Amino acid sequence: MLGYSQVPTPEQLEEVRAAAKREIQFDEDSPELSPAMFKAFRCSVAQRNRNKKNA
Repeated sequence: MLGYSQVPTPEQLEEVRAAAKREIQFDEDSPELSPAMFKAFRCSVAQRNRNKKNA
């Protein structure tokens, strides 16, 4: 969709602002990452970004 962009409504912007102020609620479906899992996630993101640059 080149040349086409959508502008969020004021209501959508307010919803995003309100959500940004709330704390993240972890549960059994989305547990908080352990330090080791967080490190593995960061490494995979860095590798993905390197691969995107070279493509």
